[in-house]
Amino acid sequence: MLIKIAKPSDARESDVTPREIFLNRRSFMAAAAAASGTTLLPAFANDARAALGDVTTNSKYAVPEMPTTFKAATTHNNFYEFGTGKMDPAENAHTLKPRPWSVEIAGHAAKTGTFDLDDILKPHALEERIYRLRCVEAWSMVIPWVGFPLADLIKRFEPTSKAKYVAFETLVDTEQMPLQTRPTLPWPYVEGLRMDEAMNPLTFLSVGIYGEELPNQNGAPIRLVVPWKYGFKSIKSIVKISFVEEQPSTTWNQQAPHEYGFYSNVNPEVDHPRWGQDRERRITGETGFKALFAPKVETLMFNGYADEVAQLYQGMDLRKNF
Repeated sequence: MLIKIAKPSDARESDVTPREIFLNRRSFMAAAAAASGTTLLPAFANDARAALGDVTTNSKYAVPEMPTTFKAATTHNNFYEFGTGKMDPAENAHTLKPRPWSVEIAGHAAKTGTFDLDDILKPHALEERIYRLRCVEAWSMVIPWVGFPLADLIKRFEPTSKAKYVAFETLVDTEQMPLQTRPTLPWPYVEGLRMDEAMNPLTFLSVGIYGEELPNQNGAPIRLVVPWKYGFKSIKSIVKISFVEEQPSTTWNQQAPHEYGFYSNVNPEVDHPRWGQDRERRITGETGFKALFAPKVETLMFNGYADEVAQLYQGMDLRKNF
């Protein structure tokens, strides 16, 4: 028997819980704008963010599920620069200073250099997309991300034919990120994508969540979102993007290569050596007994985005190239 699993782009905007409900602080005018197909988000908390202009909702990437609450999404995080506990980043990330911020563009590209983040953002129209993000510890979230496709940035800097991969680095600053004084991981945190993965329309650079500027613990001021891969691929607080010819090193692959591969695609058929990956528990914001015993759901291949990305891996052994 064939069972059809709806792809994300099949979801109707009306299937998604309105943002004003789960935030519980949207105005009547915002709701009216949403009904017309264009959602105007409130101004960001600082002038630099507000100057970016309006943000529209891209319903093509809607997920027909209840989004995780803002509180849960900002207090259940992996960000080892601020601690290894899930709540540590929310408690400790106040030391991060997301302004001023610059990003270095390096490698095989026609345009390289160090650019102020606002100058990087100015040409890009921001949109909101509701994506799932899946972590390896058998939990997942559904979050409305604000940002723009990574492909738009890549095209702007004109990588050459030698650029086969895109490499990313997180900030190293022990005053802003005190836990970098500990050898928990090799610093800086680094990640990478194959160029065709980076250019896929799903791959996203985020500067906000839930209509607000990106909180420090979630990777302020700019982070990557790759929704068909495990969450650690979505590197936070980016300070360098490089166009490189060889497959770049990635932090968790350095740390435990038998557990974390370069690709790290969500794949229910490939278990982590220490836990299964075929089921997951969605974090919605419930607490106590309800959270502990929330039912698990089956994990979908490529996190449910197979129709959009499976062609990237045709002919590859995804057990070997995990």
